[in-house]
Amino acid sequence: MNAVFSLTKRNIRLFFKDKGMFFSSLITPVILLVLYVTFLKNVYRDSFLSSLPQGFAVDDSIIDGCVGGILFSSLLAVCTVTVSFCANLFMVQDKVTGARKDFNISPIKSSQLSLSYYFSTAINALIICTIAMAISFIYIAKVGWYYDISDILYIFLDTVLLVLFGTALSSIVCFPLKTQGQMSAVGTLVSAGYGFICGAYMPISQFSETLQKILSFLPGTYATSLIKNHALGAVLAEMESSGFPAEVITAMQDSFDGNIYFFGSLVTVSQKYIVLCSTIAVLMILY
Repeated sequence: MNAVFSLTKRNIRLFFKDKGMFFSSLITPVILLVLYVTFLKNVYRDSFLSSLPQGFAVDDSIIDGCVGGILFSSLLAVCTVTVSFCANLFMVQDKVTGARKDFNISPIKSSQLSLSYYFSTAINALIICTIAMAISFIYIAKVGWYYDISDILYIFLDTVLLVLFGTALSSIVCFPLKTQGQMSAVGTLVSAGYGFICGAYMPISQFSETLQKILSFLPGTYATSLIKNHALGAVLAEMESSGFPAEVITAMQDSFDGNIYFFGSLVTVSQKYIVLCSTIAVLMILY
């Protein structure tokens, strides 16, 4: 374990020493937050208002708190995976620089080296995503804050699990890569595509029924829904206490993927945790 600890420290140090890699990883969630607030906020707000019964009055802070929860949960759902890919590029960079050859002829076991990449990537990605989460909470505090300490802890737990999922997935994908060009191509594909297939950029409920069934087999679908559950739970509870009809709240949960259905059956929060944790375990074993 001393070798794993030393290698993990080395990878973390190099990550933060490489200012280009660190700031590019850090700026990604900030840019996404700005884009979400600038372009998607009004779309979600209009969708929210259109789902209300005609003539039903609601406080602006509830609306903004709900929209803010959707935006920042979508942000974290994407960044936990994309940032993990960015942070895991040291695995490929060691091959490019030749450092991996030195490790291969040293007494260090390949399993120790693999674990050090995994742990360092998870720690680096979690630091960046925690910063993004803190920035998001500042934004939520300005528009409509309804969270208590349990909500924050659940959101942090979801973030940790999503980072572990993203790290395991990126470890498998990055393992065979050997060149800078391959690194850039994979990073671009993941950044562009993952947000769509996990339901972060557009709710899966807006897709066709066939595509919804296909995406229901992907663990990222349940990971995104899980963090949306906890990001919206407090404000939905406030809506219920304010007199919102139960069917309206259920319709909103369906619309924004708080509720996910597997071939017509509602997937509970505990089942989402089982899917996510099982996927992390399987991916780590494969890696």
